[in-house]
Amino acid sequence: MSKVVILSGSPSTQSRLYGLIHYATEQLREARAEVTLLNVVDLPAEDLIKANFNSPDVTASLALLADADAVIVASPVYKAAYSGLLKIFLDLVPQEGLREKPVLPLFIGGTLAHLLVIDYALKPVLNALGGRHILGGVYAVDQWVERLPGGAYGLSEELVVRLDRSVKELNELLKL
Repeated sequence: MSKVVILSGSPSTQSRLYGLIHYATEQLREARAEVTLLNVVDLPAEDLIKANFNSPDVTASLALLADADAVIVASPVYKAAYSGLLKIFLDLVPQEGLREKPVLPLFIGGTLAHLLVIDYALKPVLNALGGRHILGGVYAVDQWVERLPGGAYGLSEELVVRLDRSVKELNELLKL
């Protein structure tokens, strides 16, 4: 069974980003992948900011990432880039921490104007961490994700098609 870690850099667990995360999680689990969600916001802020590599939470999170067969990097877009929270965590990942791991970016923003954030802001950092197989990813606009009662999300048809295609590509790489 392949292990996939979804690394969420959202400072809010109420973000529409979780519509994408939940959908991808369901699709991966249907393909029999073991999926773990790592919410960076749940880690101790002081340990992240001070780069405390002796922190049990930081150590456990980095071990989880190291043990993964693939990584989904998810973030909202702020000021034409991924969240600072995600950057703080990525700064703790070892230099070759993503080597041999397919990486699928999932991003959400308020406008299509930030569509290239994955290519211009995220991919160079992932590459610096040894990521060589970075999938095209999915960029969504807030309006494509509807909050439903009970914590569920409704996704636009276009977004579902794009997520299906990207998750299928990841599954093929993992041979699921």
